[in-house]
Amino acid sequence: MDFKINRIILKISGEALSGGGFGLDEAVVDKVVGQIADVKSMGIDIGVVVGGGNFWRGRQGRDMDRTVADHMGMLATVMNAIALRDALERKGVYTRVMTSIDITRIAEPYIYKKAERHFEKGRVVIFGAGTGNPYFTTDTAAALKACEIHADVLLLAKNIDGVYDSDPKVNKDAKKFDKISYLEVINRGLTVMDKTALTMCMENKIPIITFALDESDGIVKALTNKSGGTVIS
Repeated sequence: MDFKINRIILKISGEALSGGGFGLDEAVVDKVVGQIADVKSMGIDIGVVVGGGNFWRGRQGRDMDRTVADHMGMLATVMNAIALRDALERKGVYTRVMTSIDITRIAEPYIYKKAERHFEKGRVVIFGAGTGNPYFTTDTAAALKACEIHADVLLLAKNIDGVYDSDPKVNKDAKKFDKISYLEVINRGLTVMDKTALTMCMENKIPIITFALDESDGIVKALTNKSGGTVIS
């Protein structure tokens, strides 16, 4: 990026933590937290928003009330959040989990000023339970937290190395974008993240960097323009 980065939101999907399966792959989790620790050593504040698709997605409950299914999804994100906290603290990285629903025996409720205090003390803050509301994705939670904590950039860790004009798994001739505008992503109907999240980032001028999480040092490379990912701005 062509400006100094002091604070980021890192969005990690639950699937990424599973290594493509169900539950948690401890080797993958260890690799991810190692990269987070490397970024923290650069003096950058890190907030993490994690999904829960490795345990449960709201749309799995086809006959369920949508609110009930989404509440289950929120709990799945909390499971991933406390797993990341445990792995980070075993590496000596001070970490707090804050949730948008009250589960005070295992995590702190999200309070903006308290999150700011954690950043001031040099802690990584992991935000669980999405926005705390049904019908909103963890993409939107990541965009919302990026706005609230005044992040300089939103890092979107994906299973592919950027934004393409079509699915590269289906079309071998798919073209990858180095840079693309928010509006072009929306107008082309590209499935990078949901429209609510994209619009929120656009209105608040928060650039998004998409990159491959499984790349060696992918998070550091994304912040230093070496990831080969895509910048949405």
